[in-house]
Amino acid sequence: MSHSPLEYCGISNANEILIITWITYIEMYALTYERRATEKKGQAMETREEKRRIVLVPFPAQGHITPMIQLGQALNLKGFSIAVAQGESNKVSSSQHFPGFQFVTIPESVPVSQHETLGLVEFLMKLNKTSESSFKNCISHLLLQQGNDDIACIIYDELMYFSEAAAKEFKIPSVVFSTGSATNHACGYVLSKLNVENFLLDIEDPEMQEKVVDGLDPLRYKDLPVSGMGPLDRFLEICREVFNKRTASSVIINTTSCLESSSLSRLEQELKIPVYPLGPLHIKSSVDSSLLEEDRSCIEWLNKQKSKSVIYISLGSIAHIETKEVLEMAWGLYDSNQPFLWVIRPGSVPGSEPLPEELSKMVSERGYIVKWAPQSEVLAHPSVGGFWSHCGWNSTLESIVEGVPMICRPLNGEQKLNAIYIERVWRIGIQFKGEVKRGGVERAVKKLMMDDEGAYMRKRSLSLKEKVKASVRSGGSSYNALEELVEYLKTK
Repeated sequence: MSHSPLEYCGISNANEILIITWITYIEMYALTYERRATEKKGQAMETREEKRRIVLVPFPAQGHITPMIQLGQALNLKGFSIAVAQGESNKVSSSQHFPGFQFVTIPESVPVSQHETLGLVEFLMKLNKTSESSFKNCISHLLLQQGNDDIACIIYDELMYFSEAAAKEFKIPSVVFSTGSATNHACGYVLSKLNVENFLLDIEDPEMQEKVVDGLDPLRYKDLPVSGMGPLDRFLEICREVFNKRTASSVIINTTSCLESSSLSRLEQELKIPVYPLGPLHIKSSVDSSLLEEDRSCIEWLNKQKSKSVIYISLGSIAHIETKEVLEMAWGLYDSNQPFLWVIRPGSVPGSEPLPEELSKMVSERGYIVKWAPQSEVLAHPSVGGFWSHCGWNSTLESIVEGVPMICRPLNGEQKLNAIYIERVWRIGIQFKGEVKRGGVERAVKKLMMDDEGAYMRKRSLSLKEKVKASVRSGGSSYNALEELVEYLKTK
C-alpha cells in the first residue's frame, strides 16, 4: 500500500493539515506582530528622545545669557528641543535664527533695570521670590503642549534658583548651570558654610586673610569673591540659598579639566552629585546672542594691521568707568605707540561723548574705537596680540581659546579670582593694580606687547590654547562630559 508524503510525517488526514496550517500561520503572524511592535517601540523611543524638551532658565545678563544659549545649541545638536524661559528685559529675540528653539516669556515683576538701584543681592532676592509662581505657570503651559513626559529636564542658571520649586512640583529633574568658573562655584560653596559673625572677625585678622582656602590653592581667604556684592550678611544669605537648599541632581560648568582640575575635584567631593565640566561652550557654537549691536567695521580695520600688533580693550557688558580713568587710558594707549581696538560701551562712561574731540582725533591716529565688537572674532584675528580685560569668565575663556595673553583689570567678585588664575596659575597675563594713570597704562601695554615677559606669556597662552581645544575634541575631557550629560538626560 502506498503512503502519501504527509503520512510519513505522521499526518494522516486533511483536518490535521488544516490545524497545522493555522498554527503555523498564527505563529508567523505573532512573530511578525512582535517584531513590528518592537520596531515601532524603538522608533517611538528614538523619536521621544529626539524630541524631548529641555527648559533653559538664563539669568538676564549678557554674560549669563550667552553661555546658556550656547549650551542649548550643544544639546539641540544632540537631539533635544530647547525651550528658553526668559523675562521681558534683556531677552534673546525669537526673531534671531535658532532652529529647534522655542522662546517663552516669564512675566517680569522685577525689571532688570532695578539691578542698579537695588544692588545685586537685593535684586536676586526679589527676583527669586517673585518669579516662582509665574515660572510654575510657564512649565504648566509647556507640559500641556505635548504631555507630561515632554520635558526631560530644567536647566537653570545658579542665580535663578526659584526654578527648583517648579521642578519639584511637576516632578521634573533639575540641573544647575554655572556660567562662571569652577573656582568661583567652589568659593560660593565655601561662603555658604561660613558663619557671618565669625567670618567678619576672621577677615579682619591679617593671619586669617593669608590662609589658603582648603582645596583651592593659591586662593587665600582675602581672595574670596565678596567685594562689590553689598552687605556681607545678605551676600552670604544668597550663597546659602544657592547651595544649601539645592535639590538639583547635577551641575554643569562652562569650564574644562585642564584649566581647573583642583577646583573641580573640590566640588565633586563637597557636592556629592555629578559635575559636568563641558566648556568652553563657545568653541563649537555659532550662536549670536548679543544684546548689543556689534560694529563689524573693526574687523576691516584689523585687516590692515600687522600680525600680533593690536591690543584689544574691552571691560565687559556691565562695567561703568569714570571719565578720569577713560582719559588716562586714552593717553596711556596713545603714548604706548601700539595700535589698539577699544570698546567703549554706550552708557559705560558719564556724558554723551567719552573722549574730548581733540583727544579723540589724536587717539584715532593709532587706534579704533567702537561701541561693541564681535569679541570672539576679534580675539581670533591674527592682528590681535593682547587683551586688556575685566576678566569676566566668558572673556577669559575666549582669550584662552585664541591664545591671547591678557592685561587684567578686574572690578569685583569673580573677576578678581579669574585674574589671580590668569597671572599666578596659568601665567598668561599681568594684573594692572592701583589707580589708572597714563604712565602705568603705557608700561603695561609695552610689557605685554613688546617685552620678553610678554613673549613668555604669549608662548604659554598658545600652549594652553592647544590643551583647551583638545578637551572639546572627540575623546577629550569636555567632549566626554557632554556625552555623559546627554546619556544622563536621556534616562530621565
